[in-house]
Amino acid sequence: GKWFIAEMEAWDQDFLNMQVPGHFTFRKDGTGHFQFGLVQGEMDCRLEDMGGKVRIEFSWEGQEELDPAIGRGWALIEDGELQGRIFFHMGDDSAFRALKS
Repeated sequence: GKWFIAEMEAWDQDFLNMQVPGHFTFRKDGTGHFQFGLVQGEMDCRLEDMGGKVRIEFSWEGQEELDPAIGRGWALIEDGELQGRIFFHMGDDSAFRALKS
């Protein structure tokens, strides 16, 4: 489903919602999409059992300000919120918190 980004560690809300409301979308077929600020990407997702909690691990490729970008990340649902971290290959990373649409 679609989750709207409520908060990111590295960027403020004005940046997150610059073009569209910042979000992560996970599809049942193991793919997904995200966009925040001037960053967007397509995800390849896998489920991982973390001692009784299911965590989504993903790699992604897309663009940052029209430049090619790749990375990885993870997310899990806790207390009704999606919490995780996204990484840019050889660059920034940020924790995030998102709410179900």
